[in-house]
Amino acid sequence: MRTGAAFEIDGEDGGARLRLSGAYLLSTIGAVEKPLGQVSGPVAAVDLGGITAIDTVGAWLALSTARRLDAPLENGSERTERLIRAVADTGEAEEPWPTRAPIWRRVPARMGELVVEFFTALVGVVGFIGQILLAAGALIRHPRRFRGNALVNQMEKVGVSALPIVGLMSFLIGIVIAQQGAVQLAQFGAETLTVNLVGRITLRELGVLMTAIMVAGRSGSAFAAQLGTMKLTEEIDAMRTIGISPIEALVIPRVLAAILVMPLLGFYASVMAIIGGAVIADLTLGIPFLSFIQRIQDVVPTYDLWVGLIKAPIFGLIIALSGCYQGMQVRGNSEEVGLRTTTSVVAAIFMVIVVDAFFAVFFTNVGWG
Repeated sequence: MRTGAAFEIDGEDGGARLRLSGAYLLSTIGAVEKPLGQVSGPVAAVDLGGITAIDTVGAWLALSTARRLDAPLENGSERTERLIRAVADTGEAEEPWPTRAPIWRRVPARMGELVVEFFTALVGVVGFIGQILLAAGALIRHPRRFRGNALVNQMEKVGVSALPIVGLMSFLIGIVIAQQGAVQLAQFGAETLTVNLVGRITLRELGVLMTAIMVAGRSGSAFAAQLGTMKLTEEIDAMRTIGISPIEALVIPRVLAAILVMPLLGFYASVMAIIGGAVIADLTLGIPFLSFIQRIQDVVPTYDLWVGLIKAPIFGLIIALSGCYQGMQVRGNSEEVGLRTTTSVVAAIFMVIVVDAFFAVFFTNVGWG
């Protein structure tokens, strides 16, 4: 008995018959599916008499072959005929992919969708900020409603818990800046300017910027995931039902915590980066650790420190707004939580870098360059 699927063509053109034989099952038709698709007519009939076993996949293959060759099916067993009738009732197979519009139409259409999505999101963010301002005004009028414990809890999560990772990251960044800077400055005999490089770039830019990126990935994503999960479990709806404002209870403590903690984290990161630069300078450049620290006070102007401290709360506000807004927009299912969390981190980092660029131009124009 034939165990695999096979076929043969008997007769001349015009009277040729396509004879199917063997087991036409899901596990066996792979060997004949492609060759059957290459058979061309004319074929008088498709003979099913040689089929020993068949399932719905085999019946569909036989039926689709007969339809393509415009030939009738003959000599099928009772089971074969029954399966063919069953699959025939499902209708013609549809294309697995819809027909795509030409690229000259797809590109403008997609650009239009992105523009609409951008302005829709912009309107949503402005509305969200408005809700926060209204809630803040209500808290000023009724200070007893302010949740101090929630603020302290969020400050601990955003700030204190982030000290180890921010400190380690900044220490290593300081080492890299000092080592790579010394290699380049050595070409001009100016290794001692490594102190200037480390001090100014960390206090002014990298300290607060890298801290903001770390907080966005760590705390901003946590805000989005926490609020998104609460939306899915209808906790936020329940809070509204019992008369508690979710903006007052959930959003404002997170926003204030990020604003208050970011300057402290940014300064801490800058200090750790300077310590890292001092360590590598002591080990490789022969600049004593204490001399490096004292030299920082001479070569770094005070306004560099203020530049970093002024930018830090703005960055904290951006991160908290992005995380809370995306979390409050979660709809539908748990997959939306992941998508919104990712969006919050990407949007926060992007906006932080854009705002940092504007600050760089602004401070240069006011003489703090």
